Amino acid sequence: MASTVKVWDRPIRLFHWSLAGSVALCWLTADELQSLHEVAGYTAAGLIGLRLVLGLAGTGYARFSQFIRSPKRTLRYAGEMLRHQEARYLGHNPLGAAMVVVLLIMIGGIALTGWMQTTDAYWGIEWVEETHEALAQLLLVAIALHVAGVVHASRRHQENLVLAMITGRKRAPAGTDIL
Repeated sequence: MASTVKVWDRPIRLFHWSLAGSVALCWLTADELQSLHEVAGYTAAGLIGLRLVLGLAGTGYARFSQFIRSPKRTLRYAGEMLRHQEARYLGHNPLGAAMVVVLLIMIGGIALTGWMQTTDAYWGIEWVEETHEALAQLLLVAIALHVAGVVHASRRHQENLVLAMITGRKRAPAGTDIL
């Protein structure tokens, strides 16, 4: 068995699975259990705030500066992936990093518009509710793309990325892998 290295620390892994659970709970309670929906939404918002702190001041692979790439580099990686020539990244690959940003922005927007609906200033305002619902529907698409990307990268690089997000460990880098 190949040796492994620690990539994602406990706070990042707890954030990831807690956010996934909060989003799932929000989706499941959207039309039925409003108070639980709101608690799950506020939890997601707090987790987004935590992730921003970890992205700026967390450990190595949690930092945005470690994994967010330029649009040009991200597009180049997408082309390499389509040609099955992409390098393995120890942390997030450029498309995975872009998805992290998209998910954080979308969930943050959903939380913001959800909170706005509870205020006197925005209660009953149609565009706020429509934006909240549209972002929630688009989030389902983004989550599907995220899961598809995880499955693709796991198969392409013979590495269980779901297990890595549970244990925090990935196969040690070799040859052309990018740290």
